[in-house]
Amino acid sequence: MSSKSKKIIYWVVTIFLSFGMLAGGIQQLIQIGGYVEIIKELGYPKYLLSILGVWKILGVIAILIPKFPILKEWAYAGFFFTMSGAMVSHFAVGQSITDALPSLILLLVTVLSWYFRPESRKFIQLIKQT
Repeated sequence: MSSKSKKIIYWVVTIFLSFGMLAGGIQQLIQIGGYVEIIKELGYPKYLLSILGVWKILGVIAILIPKFPILKEWAYAGFFFTMSGAMVSHFAVGQSITDALPSLILLLVTVLSWYFRPESRKFIQLIKQT
């Protein structure tokens, strides 16, 4: 796969990921859009929405700004754990794949964005430079 193709894939999935996480983070932070009902159905406390909302917004900023590869790795890890946890939570309470689909999609684009990120955005580049 060419470098240009990888860059295009990276930016397409990263923009999708950023939009999804930012929209969800804002809705969770101000507790709108059905998130209160979802979190209750999953058995989590309502205040968890505020925590998740703040961290998702900060994670989007970390992924989009240039430099700071260690911070980017943490943001990707946070997105991975959040979305995989959300997906498992839906299944744990007996919900269908349809209910878990948004978290599954965001989990997939998190992995794709991380995998296709340019060398300049990888933690390994920081190690090689020292």
